[in-house]
Amino acid sequence: MAPPVAVSPLIKTARWSALLLGIFYGKQRFEYLKPIAEEERRIEEAEKKAREEQERIYKQLSEGITDTHSPSCLSYKGNHYSFDSEITHFNTYPENALFTYF
Repeated sequence: MAPPVAVSPLIKTARWSALLLGIFYGKQRFEYLKPIAEEERRIEEAEKKAREEQERIYKQLSEGITDTHSPSCLSYKGNHYSFDSEITHFNTYPENALFTYF
């Protein structure tokens, strides 16, 4: 085996400089991308909750669970009935309503 070759001080300095600059650049880039990623995660979480709620409602409707259509969740507002819900708002006018008279 050959003896190790002496590396030039210029090459050593260039290697260490590149290493330190890479670490500095990586830290700066991470700090720049961190808030963007947090915002994307927050939006994705909100979309996931909305999607799960829609799937839950769809599953209830497909299974024939009609608790959301009971007259107790309808309220009379002015000249029409409104379905009270956080996600969907149905306006059922008396001439088109299933439960016109209570």
